[in-house]
Amino acid sequence: MIAPPPDTIERWAWDYVVATDLAHKLAPPPCPSRVAEDDAPVRRIERPGRPPELVANDRRFKTPRPGALKVPERRAELLHTFLHHELQAAELMCWAILAFPEAPRAFKVGLAAIARDEVRHMALYREAIESYGQRVGAFPVNDWFWERVPRATSAASFVATLGIGFEGANLDHALRFAEHFRNVGDERGAAIQEQVHAEEIPHVRFAMHWFVVFTGRDDFAGWAASLPAPLSPLLMRGSPIRREPRLRAGLSATFLDELERWQEHAPGS
Repeated sequence: MIAPPPDTIERWAWDYVVATDLAHKLAPPPCPSRVAEDDAPVRRIERPGRPPELVANDRRFKTPRPGALKVPERRAELLHTFLHHELQAAELMCWAILAFPEAPRAFKVGLAAIARDEVRHMALYREAIESYGQRVGAFPVNDWFWERVPRATSAASFVATLGIGFEGANLDHALRFAEHFRNVGDERGAAIQEQVHAEEIPHVRFAMHWFVVFTGRDDFAGWAASLPAPLSPLLMRGSPIRREPRLRAGLSATFLDELERWQEHAPGS
């Protein structure tokens, strides 16, 4: 696979995905989003570059019980997992720029902007982790999202999966974790979760906008049908579902009613 030409949004995306330097992952250079590659080919990168500081672990991270967050190391470990989620999200936004070259330029520019938001969130998590006496790389990571999101075969499926799906679920999860941090007296940790939550509302809105552009649909059934197997809506909701921020992100009340009613044994589970 040949790298895109220099000084293009595609090359910026390529360099970010394949980078093995932690500094580049945490603080990439500015994106030349005004310049796009002419007649770009499809580039579906199979795996991201991984800095040696980030040690992979095949076991899925188990969220600590709320009471365990009284221990600073456990809070650092949890935020380290969230940092790696943000890293994967940034990489996958860049992946989509390369995987769907036929998509409108405005879509690619929006993906790059969201990737930069995810990088900012990583900086928030990094500062907090270091304030607990830990560092990025102190805990193992798992490329769970990379193992699933690239199964999307179209730009519509991509935004359905990562944007409406997983980022939508984080609108539920982030507020729950903010409560957990506040309950152990960690206002800074709570504030970070609330900031990430607020800034992901427009990410979900972006995904819903483009899903409608690509498919002409905004309904639950159309969205669920766009998820690559074996993914299902079960993975894309928290408990409880936070309806108000999801409504602000462009999901309808009917969509949320169906998401709440969806059962694990339903078709596609």
